[in-house]
Amino acid sequence: MKKPNVVFVFADQWRAQATGYAGNAQVATPNLDELAQESVNFTHAVSGWPVCSPWRGSLLTGQYPLTHGIFVNDVPLADSGTRLGEAFSQAGYDTAWIGKWHIDGHGRSEYIPPERRHGFDYWKTLECTHDYNHSPYYAGNGTQKRHWEGYDAIAQTRDAQRYLRGRDGSKPFLLVLSWGPPHNPYETAPEEYRRRYRAEDINLRGNVPLESVAEAREWLAGYYAHCTALDDCVSELLDTLRETGLASNTIFVFTSDHGDMLGSQGTVRKQKPWEESIPVPYQVRCPGVAGRETDPMINAPDIMPTLLGLCDIPMPSSVEGLDFSDHICKESEDPSGGATLLACYHPFGEWPRDDGGREFRGLRTRRHTYSRTLQGPWQLFDNQEDPLQLHNRIDDPGFLELQLQLDARLTDMLTRQGDEFLHGDEYIRRWGYRVDASGTVPYSH
Repeated sequence: MKKPNVVFVFADQWRAQATGYAGNAQVATPNLDELAQESVNFTHAVSGWPVCSPWRGSLLTGQYPLTHGIFVNDVPLADSGTRLGEAFSQAGYDTAWIGKWHIDGHGRSEYIPPERRHGFDYWKTLECTHDYNHSPYYAGNGTQKRHWEGYDAIAQTRDAQRYLRGRDGSKPFLLVLSWGPPHNPYETAPEEYRRRYRAEDINLRGNVPLESVAEAREWLAGYYAHCTALDDCVSELLDTLRETGLASNTIFVFTSDHGDMLGSQGTVRKQKPWEESIPVPYQVRCPGVAGRETDPMINAPDIMPTLLGLCDIPMPSSVEGLDFSDHICKESEDPSGGATLLACYHPFGEWPRDDGGREFRGLRTRRHTYSRTLQGPWQLFDNQEDPLQLHNRIDDPGFLELQLQLDARLTDMLTRQGDEFLHGDEYIRRWGYRVDASGTVPYSH
């Protein structure tokens, strides 16, 4: 049987609430809305460690951060087993990565040699930039820095289209397209998209405090402009798959590495265990599989084993995540058991300790979010009754039994993972990383 192709597309910092199909009438995402009808749409997908490099490390290894070593940004992926690109390459696939990488840890603008690309052959990539309109990259084995023309996500999408049009059908392929938007700066989408959103017209989530309203509306107007631009890019990719005849044998995945607080709870960006930071869009369109909504708790380490399962590729022993391929194709039982792990192993950057940053471990179930810090239980939210998470039930006697149940389940998960839940500085010491006063690993631009 012919192996299926895979096109895996993900954005940076696109929260689950920022799509039309998720019920948000503020943002125009008609192509993703249509894709959701054709896909297995995971309504409870999460980014368990919602920050760029740790999630990417889990994508590429199927492992948890304390195994692959990336629990902060801008450090290199440890030698901890078979990588995503390597597994596909060993199975006879061509492999391609276009866009942001952010797991090399040798400087955000430095050339990444082939031995640090972890099995990806076609290569038009930069470690990290958010200068979307003057965006550098390296192509193949050339060490000369190039620049994407115009808005980088559109240019990267066009390059992915050229890659697809150049396929001759002799080998299956894995194509990963990694966009930088809608990550801030929010105001830098192409003008034609920015014109569609005015700050004064933006309705905010009800957990944005009054003092953050004006700024949050400005942020969201730009954020939604990025989202709509990327939605059009999704349309271009899907059209190309149809035009080339590849659609009938190509698995198409759309997701994001984490969300963005955007003023909710009076805070910004990611790392935090709130609903704007953790849930992400996750759609899997498979040939011959009807579209439907499904609610397992799929997390970052589960992506690699699920893709391998969908393509009938042997599972490396180094993988720690769960394989959801039977659930996707055969509607088998949810392998997550309805819960998944949340964590911040070492707060840093925009969530430093002097601004509330803290280590936590937690659980996200279909209904509840529970977390504890090194000092003890921290948050308990009933996301069904309180979707904006305005009422922390951690000290509510009526929730004590539930809290104890969730805490016991969390303890069992941590024990099975070998996670001692230590102070973040201890993990920094163990891995030999160097951080500044905000807990951030220094990086060069």
